[in-house]
Amino acid sequence: MLEFDAFAGDDLEIGKMGEENKSNASSMGPRKGIADVHLTEVRSLLSLQKLVEDLVPDPDAHNQNEPDPEIQQQYRKELREKLKRMPPKEIAYILESLEPNERLVVWDEVKEGADPILALLSDDVLEELIDDSHYRNEKTVITAFELRDGKLRQIQVHGPDDLKDVHPIWVDLIAPTKKMRAWIGEMFDVEVPDPASLTDLEASARFYVEDDGEVHLHSDFLLDTRDESRNVPVALILHNEILFTVRTEELPVFRLQRARARTRPGYVSDGKDVLLDLYAADVEYSANALEDVYGELEKVGTQVLQSHITDVEASQILAGIAEAEDLNGRTRRSVLDTRRALSFLMRGKLLSEAQHADVREILRDIESLDGHTAFLFNKINFLLDATDSGININANKKIERLTIMTVTFMPINILAGIGGMSEFSDMAKSMEWSLVTTYGAFFAAIPVVSGLTYLCLRFIEKREAKRGRGRTGGVRRTA
Repeated sequence: MLEFDAFAGDDLEIGKMGEENKSNASSMGPRKGIADVHLTEVRSLLSLQKLVEDLVPDPDAHNQNEPDPEIQQQYRKELREKLKRMPPKEIAYILESLEPNERLVVWDEVKEGADPILALLSDDVLEELIDDSHYRNEKTVITAFELRDGKLRQIQVHGPDDLKDVHPIWVDLIAPTKKMRAWIGEMFDVEVPDPASLTDLEASARFYVEDDGEVHLHSDFLLDTRDESRNVPVALILHNEILFTVRTEELPVFRLQRARARTRPGYVSDGKDVLLDLYAADVEYSANALEDVYGELEKVGTQVLQSHITDVEASQILAGIAEAEDLNGRTRRSVLDTRRALSFLMRGKLLSEAQHADVREILRDIESLDGHTAFLFNKINFLLDATDSGININANKKIERLTIMTVTFMPINILAGIGGMSEFSDMAKSMEWSLVTTYGAFFAAIPVVSGLTYLCLRFIEKREAKRGRGRTGGVRRTA
């Protein structure tokens, strides 16, 4: 009995342990997500790949060649295919969880078109990957400009050592990483903002002066390409007579400014001159964009004012008008933003008399561009109305054709209705109708009746047109 009780206790204990394990498994299950499963699979593939790469042939073997390349790439190919099927969030999670050497292997497979993944990574991992990839080489550029003999000397900056014994008046940063912004800020005692965060709309957040005299300007510069047009936010900071510009991508205005300052002695003398010339170049670039808008509208206007336009041509015209309107709106936004920035500099008494004169000249150019953009908006509205009228005319013509066809075949419908009436069938019972004769007569009557109906309609239409011309002529003679 005691033995039975002992066994029963053991069974009870085992049952308790089983229930506990089940509960633990059920509690662990939800925490083990799909991303964790994929992480385990990726780690397994990386381990197998490393095992194959580290494989050394048998020393006693006569063939000391390396393993078959196809075998070496097998697991890499499987890894590549698995990563292609994963969403960016899961890939980012895997990159965060792997060791640095494994992380670089995965990054090498996903770095093409990796912008959605980069947006989800932490700063430390982001710095590590960008510094090891082509992504940094393509987008991240830091350039310093030092004044030598009245000209700007360009210095490509890769690290703090490149700025030793350099006294720049302009430091240009394109897509800088957090690490780069940190050591630039430490070296020049300035806070370099993240270019991706330059989206404030309030004037107090876009134009302000710090207590130490540091001037902050956040302006939108126009970028017009063949594929699209957009406004790129740029941070401009004046600190200790040095201009710092921070943005996400290269702009034509900045290339133009660099070319002018490098080739023209005495073109700029300090960071404020560089700042004003950037705004002047932006206004000039906007004027060229407006000329492109006007040229596009001239082509569209020629098509719209044709005697007849098809629906396909109308859709192409509307697309051209939409592109012109978008570019015109973005240009107007850019020049108005430039006006706000220049007005802020003048109100803050931050410029010399000569610089004030330069600003007034830029503002006069902006006023002329403002009027030109308003003219282009009016022209765009006119072309939209004209195109819409052409589309309506085409639709009315189609409805007219359908109406004529309906009226033309109406007598046929009447005949068919009469033939289907029971009274007509009773009347025709005494007559001998052959099938061929009946259907032949019916189909012969269709073109005859339709033709007569169409001719009547055309006659009525021409008579009404003559009456209209007569009434118009009578009115003119009376006048």
